[in-house]
Amino acid sequence: MKAFILDKYKAPLRFGEFPEPELRDDEVLVKVYAAGINLLDAKIKNGEFKLILPYQLPLILGHDVAGVVVRVGPQVRRFKQGDEVYSRPDDFHIGAFAELIAIKEDSLALKPEALTMEEAASIPLVGLTAWQALIEKANLKKGQKIFIQAGSGGVGTFAIQLAKHVGAFVATTTSTKNVDWVKSLGADLVIDYKKDDFENILQGYDVVLNSQDRKTLTKSLSVLKPGGKLISISGPPDPAFGEEIRASWFMKLIIHLLSSSIRKKAKRRGVSFSFLFMKANGNQLREITALIDSGAIHPVVDRVFPFEATPEAMAYVETGRAKGKVVVQVK
Repeated sequence: MKAFILDKYKAPLRFGEFPEPELRDDEVLVKVYAAGINLLDAKIKNGEFKLILPYQLPLILGHDVAGVVVRVGPQVRRFKQGDEVYSRPDDFHIGAFAELIAIKEDSLALKPEALTMEEAASIPLVGLTAWQALIEKANLKKGQKIFIQAGSGGVGTFAIQLAKHVGAFVATTTSTKNVDWVKSLGADLVIDYKKDDFENILQGYDVVLNSQDRKTLTKSLSVLKPGGKLISISGPPDPAFGEEIRASWFMKLIIHLLSSSIRKKAKRRGVSFSFLFMKANGNQLREITALIDSGAIHPVVDRVFPFEATPEAMAYVETGRAKGKVVVQVK
């Protein structure tokens, strides 16, 4: 099959032939119609996650996929040939930048009926990230206040809509040109980061969803009320994450040291800090599908690139200028 292949870290992706994936008993073989591009792909390509995600090379990247079921393993019960599906494949089972991908049944869901393949491919990673941060970790409730950073990004555009569906008051940040557009997604308070500093405006918030750098992470503590929750999807990893991935004792020590400073600062302010590295989850995707089908949430796609332009699509995502998600059309 045709695929974009990473032969070594920091090297350009190579377009070429790659063996078709072997189908395990609990997996579904999917013909890829569209694949979402995420900053995570670029970070893995550049070797930034080698310690916590030690992939064997050569590797096919791609964490978002929409397509059609070609074949199912003997243990699969929920899907059949011809089903239109979408997924965020499990870690160590990624590979959406290809014509075919094998995905665990438990990580797969039927595609929302109203969405195109390209729109569906934009959803899984950001949708699951927002769901696991806001619903699972934060337990966000109606009437609470949440600060979602980078409102025009992939996670931001989805998280704003999800938080408003829950009934929360939503504050966010974006650049001058995107203020009105982000408000149209439902945000109650939009701060132009080129003009104002959020820590001088926000206070008494229940939850902060951090997706920025370490400086912004530290500043975020000041906007939380006592008992508030700071949830970061951009690091640093915390000890709970080390336990989750069953890290070695040495890796657990490194993880402990990486997050020690922010955890201590959070404790002094009477708030909590946690790191989220989202996980594949077909059941949660089905919940998200219901929200999309009901009209509560809609996908935000910035650009669709042809499959052969996958490296250019990744470069565009790395600029940080995309409004919502970037997708490649494979079929």
